[in-house]
Amino acid sequence: MDEIFAICNRVTVLRDGQYVGEAMVKDVDKDSLIAMMVGRKLEEQFPYREEKKGNVVLKVENLSYKNKVKDVSFEVKAGEIVGFAGLMGSGRTETAKTIFGEYRKTSGEVYINGEKVNINSPKDAITHGVAYLSEDRKKEGLVLNMTVGTNMTLSNLKKYENTFKRIDTKEELREIKEYIEKLSVKTPSHAQMMKNLSGGNQQKAIIAKWIMLSPNLLIVDEPTKGIDVGAKKEIYEVLNELKKEGKAIIMISSDMAEILGVSDRVIVMSEGRVTGELSRRDATQESIMKYAVGIKE
Repeated sequence: MDEIFAICNRVTVLRDGQYVGEAMVKDVDKDSLIAMMVGRKLEEQFPYREEKKGNVVLKVENLSYKNKVKDVSFEVKAGEIVGFAGLMGSGRTETAKTIFGEYRKTSGEVYINGEKVNINSPKDAITHGVAYLSEDRKKEGLVLNMTVGTNMTLSNLKKYENTFKRIDTKEELREIKEYIEKLSVKTPSHAQMMKNLSGGNQQKAIIAKWIMLSPNLLIVDEPTKGIDVGAKKEIYEVLNELKKEGKAIIMISSDMAEILGVSDRVIVMSEGRVTGELSRRDATQESIMKYAVGIKE
């Protein structure tokens, strides 16, 4: 988008393979161009929904990992999205990976639904109902040379075992098709190679993979990174629907507008520590940045 305004004289917009319109760059701004691209106004990009909060699903007390995560404490309730904001290297991803067991905590406690748990690996995390969508979907979230369907069930094939310890392929396929439809994954078939899907549909397929495990807590790290503006809204709708179903969601994002538009609460980190927590009402770009750079009120 920035490149268009930096070097182009004229812009032509296509949507779903059809010509929408064109304009001289000097005569349009980003908001109007995005509206042409997605068929809606910019303010409609963040379809926030207020939902009734439930019990505390995740409680973290004094969590530390080497010198990357330092004495971090917070809670996430059922039916809410907690946004994690901060500058690059602030420790947000490291905190998520420590909760998920990819990194082994140095100290601190993690509670899931009020029960203290020891999570020493992603397998442990999944067993306790924790799912983690990595910021690098192609390296850590997908097997690009496998089919969409295989990617969606690879993490939980045991779920489809019959009494003879063989995969019930009919049940597996039924659920794959159900979630492709539920999350509006645009693909010609479940047998399509994952590498052939757009970034937005790859991301929806990963989310499908995790929610097929019925997690209590979903951690999404940069969920709309590298995705077009139209697909972003679809991801937000999916997160809202999961929130409505009572899932607890942590959303790590470097996109300030996304943090402000989607989150129920915002936790800000700096240099491995939680430096601030803001309600949706009190969160602004200015207040978040003050905490992110370590300016105390």
